Order: sequence, then C-alpha cells, then structure tokens
Amino acid sequence: MSVLATVHLVRHGEVFNPDRVLYGRLPGFGLSDLGLQMADGVAEWFVERANRIQRQPAIVAASPLQRAKQTAAPIAAAFGKKLETEPNLIEAVNAFEGMSNVAATLKSTPSLWPKLRNPARPSWGEPYIQQVQRMVEVVQRSRDVAVDTLGPGAEAILVSHQLPIWVTRLATEGRPLMHDPRRRECTLTSVTSLVFEDGRERPRVEYHEPNAHLLAQAANLPGA
Repeated sequence: MSVLATVHLVRHGEVFNPDRVLYGRLPGFGLSDLGLQMADGVAEWFVERANRIQRQPAIVAASPLQRAKQTAAPIAAAFGKKLETEPNLIEAVNAFEGMSNVAATLKSTPSLWPKLRNPARPSWGEPYIQQVQRMVEVVQRSRDVAVDTLGPGAEAILVSHQLPIWVTRLATEGRPLMHDPRRRECTLTSVTSLVFEDGRERPRVEYHEPNAHLLAQAANLPGA
C-alpha cells in the first residue's frame, strides 16, 4: 500500500517549571536546559529519518506557545525551513490552569468541584471533540500542502501539546476520547506519526520516542 503523506505530531520538550504549575496556555513557560537538549535530539532524529528515506519535510509548524516554538526551532533550522505558527495546534483550555498540586487543591476547594461533573466532555476545559476538530484541520491542510509541494510520500512536522495530540490519536484509532491522563502514550518530544495511505479511510498511527534515554531525568505533568 503506497504512502500518500505522513504528518508527524511532536510533543514539546521539558519545560522549566520548578513549582510544578499546570501552565496550560500561560505565557512565560519556556524549555528547561533538558528541554532544549530534547529539542536538539528530536531534530537529529528527523534528520536521520530524512537521510534514511531520502525525503525532507515540506512543512515545519508549531503551536504559538513558547515551549512548542522552541522545540520546533532546531527542526526547522536543520532543514532550512521557515518555522510556521499554527494557532490550532495550541494547548487545550483548562479551568485549572495556573494551579500547582492540582489534585490536593481540588480536594480542598469545594467551589471547584462542579468543574469535575462531566469528565467525558470534559467539563473543566475545552471539549475533547473540539480539540480533535481543530487538530485534524491542521493535519489535513498540512498533508495537502505537503503533497502539493513535494508530491506523494511528502511529510509535515507539527509541534503541539500532549492532550491535543493524544485525543487526535484516539480519534484516529476509533477509540473513546475520555481517558485517564496517566495512561497517555505521549512522552516529551515523542513523535506520533499519522501515515496516510492510498485505499485506507483513516491514517495508520506510528509512535516513536527519540529522547527515550532522557525521559527518566525529566519532570512531567500530565497534560502539560
């Protein structure tokens, strides 16, 4: 089965966040030193892939948030590409944004409990289905532009955030969008690849961890 295009969804690297804040869309949360090392590592992974398959990406784009753009910058530079900004790749809205130690805060703050009434939506933030819709719009547009630019087999690289990437994968695989955040397979600078093939209605999913050797050193908040 021939590959029409591959769109890679990359999660950003580790963020400097000593207070373990659920930072969401808050400004001022850039990559840590380890996160910058991760960004360089995922760029090297894509260069090695490009050399192996003899094909460079047509597009490198990122969420407008600092941590995503910092992760994408070495990838774009490695291929001499202009880094594009895609607003629809942004992190999900979350009512608990800005909190640290979220579980304990929720337990001790009854006024916040109504936000937990419907985890299937979820009631504390941007509905999962809306995240999927905006992510899929960028994926499909990037796929089409990549193919128009470089022909069949073209690739695009999109740097985003854990939750939007994960629910996009769930939707692609036909799984329920409601899930346990602790069970997401989407580590820092992981690559979730959507492989579009002729004759298949849905893309095939591949998953890679270019910086697996660094993950034990990293601070990691679900959804961050």
